[in-house]
Amino acid sequence: MEPIRVIEGRTVVLPGANIDTDQIIPARFLKVTDKKGLGAALFADWRYEKDGTPRPDFPLNRPEAKGARVLVAGDNFGCGSSREHAPWALVDHGIRAVVSTSIADIFRANALKNGLLPVVIDAGTHQRLLASPGATVRIDLAALTLTLADGTGAPFSIDAFARYCLMNGVDELGFLLSQGEAIDAYEGSR
Repeated sequence: MEPIRVIEGRTVVLPGANIDTDQIIPARFLKVTDKKGLGAALFADWRYEKDGTPRPDFPLNRPEAKGARVLVAGDNFGCGSSREHAPWALVDHGIRAVVSTSIADIFRANALKNGLLPVVIDAGTHQRLLASPGATVRIDLAALTLTLADGTGAPFSIDAFARYCLMNGVDELGFLLSQGEAIDAYEGSR
């Protein structure tokens, strides 16, 4: 997993509320166990016509969205069923953070475990971002701040262990494996 300390880049805005995991990555794409290539299926039912042609009006298909690293979404993003494929698809597409006023708990947990930063901010800052597709933002995980291009910012919070794992590019299993000496010492003392 790539470490996250600072994410700086443009936003792409998907303002709808209650975007569920079946829209993020439709169930027919859940048969794979490899993360590579899932970005092409991200929001597939909204991004593409039935024949596979990209819909030019969908936010991720617009030229200004190319290379965007931050998805600004409506309230309750990632609701619905638990599927790790949802954060996998976002990360494979190049999105490193999702910003909203609320993010579903199960999605947030899956995101944190898979190198995607869920950022919950205040409604005022969120409204400014929704109204400014393509805005440049800076998300500092160490300082727990999201800063707009004009220098105004918003704090956010994240679980300390998840923050440690993201900043060090390690998942929970990798963290446990890194504690081998301490585990051996403990076992040896018993």
